Amino acid sequence: MIDTAPKIETAILVGVINKDQNENQVTEYLDELAFLTDTAGANVKKKFTQKLEYPNPRTFIGEGKLAEIAAYIKENNIDFVVFDDELSPSQLRNIEREFECKILDRTNLILDIFAKRAQTSYAKTQVELAQCQYLLPRLTGMWQHLERQRGGIGLRGPGETEIETDRRVIRDKISKLKVQLKKIDKQMITQRKNRGQMVRVSLIGYTNVGKSTIMNLLSKSDIFAEDKLFATLDITVRKVVIGNLPFLLSDTVGFIRKLPHHLVESFKSTLDEVREADILLHVVDISHPSFEDQINVVNETLRDIKAADKPVFILFNKIDIYKFKPKEVDDLNPVTRENWTLEEMQKSWIAKSNSPCIFISATHKTNLEFLRETIYQKVKEIHITKYPYDSFLY
Repeated sequence: MIDTAPKIETAILVGVINKDQNENQVTEYLDELAFLTDTAGANVKKKFTQKLEYPNPRTFIGEGKLAEIAAYIKENNIDFVVFDDELSPSQLRNIEREFECKILDRTNLILDIFAKRAQTSYAKTQVELAQCQYLLPRLTGMWQHLERQRGGIGLRGPGETEIETDRRVIRDKISKLKVQLKKIDKQMITQRKNRGQMVRVSLIGYTNVGKSTIMNLLSKSDIFAEDKLFATLDITVRKVVIGNLPFLLSDTVGFIRKLPHHLVESFKSTLDEVREADILLHVVDISHPSFEDQINVVNETLRDIKAADKPVFILFNKIDIYKFKPKEVDDLNPVTRENWTLEEMQKSWIAKSNSPCIFISATHKTNLEFLRETIYQKVKEIHITKYPYDSFLY
């Protein structure tokens, strides 16, 4: 019997340690890149790192490391290589020539996942626009097959013509997609105006922190939730009633460090839901060793989209899998965050944060009623401000 199952591709990851990112950070970034690669549907076989003051302008990494990786690719029949940083068009071409396999950078991988996850026409259009903008300066490398043919007379000219044709096609495509997005934006603005009478609460946070699971718990809906990065791309809005008080709850796309610029630009209209919300529920995975860095990434993104002035609740999720490292009696090193118990962590964050902090487990529904009550009180404050004559109802 012929095996018709699709072949699972194999990949290796490459990161550079420099003045902007130390060894621990690069290790964490590559772990996240491995998660992204797994989400895309490939198996990671190995991770390579190199210490460089500056990336090599021609091949990003040094010649020695380049030869080491090339040898590993040939020995293990690797399908593609993923670099943790965005590569320039010339770097992409040069590395592909050396490795003789597919080369992706972090941006390309994220765009591929977004294309796979997009469900609605709106999300598909946004992703396609970002892909076209990413592809435009990288077209030259797609015609390298012409360089490999001997006797270039009669070939070089058509090759250049083909590239220029493709560039013109992609530019036209970008223009059409932008027009299409403007039309959809107008429709969504109308939808948001129709919803404007109700208090709006928006779930935000790093990718894979449990936003969709919390959305399902609060709204009693069945939104797709999975332990993968970018499980949700489309804005989902549900009417929620706590007590006798109705409000709108929206689930948004997760943020991630080094989010591609083209993707941020394309998804800015989607993030209007965040900009126009009355309350932001910032969901944080407290079990993640670098959750504070993830909080900073989300806060920076909020500043970028001009939504940093909104009332924010910090919602620490996954307290059921939070782990701490008890300090040994003879350990003279200073106490770090890793040595704190969950109770100490709660006291610390509640003390230093200007925003209300709530600690829950969405999986085990721990402190869910406290979360509902806290949301109810805040929504009620805003609702009474908007509609003072309704105050006797609550």
